[in-house]
Amino acid sequence: MKQPGQRTLLGFDFGTRSIGVAIGQEITGSAQPLRALKANDGVPNWEEIDKLLQEWQPDRVVVGLPLNMDGTEQPLTQRARKFANRIHGRFGVVVDLQDERLTTTDARARLFERGGYRALEKGMVDGISALLILEAWMESQYGD
Repeated sequence: MKQPGQRTLLGFDFGTRSIGVAIGQEITGSAQPLRALKANDGVPNWEEIDKLLQEWQPDRVVVGLPLNMDGTEQPLTQRARKFANRIHGRFGVVVDLQDERLTTTDARARLFERGGYRALEKGMVDGISALLILEAWMESQYGD
């Protein structure tokens, strides 16, 4: 078991049609987007998630928790919790939830800065959103 600060993290930006994925390293405090997984009304292909877990061997998984701007829950909040619980139940990995307010907006802004409208492909937005969720989680663990 790796010590905190040296773990590999896998982040998910849950959505009903697409689930963004990113990989992060605590030691560098950084993450990079992977690909977005297709979902059918919030249900992913669990074999794809299993392959990601096998490939990256994360010490911890972080799932974005969609909340309203005032911090209250919305219909997608419970579905994201259920997704996180299923990952933990199926694969036995430690799963944390991370408030993801504004990550999609921030992801779109970052991509637009880099490449204009053409950069705003849905899979890239979801991957960057997952990256931002991981970075926010690391900041909450190790920030000032």
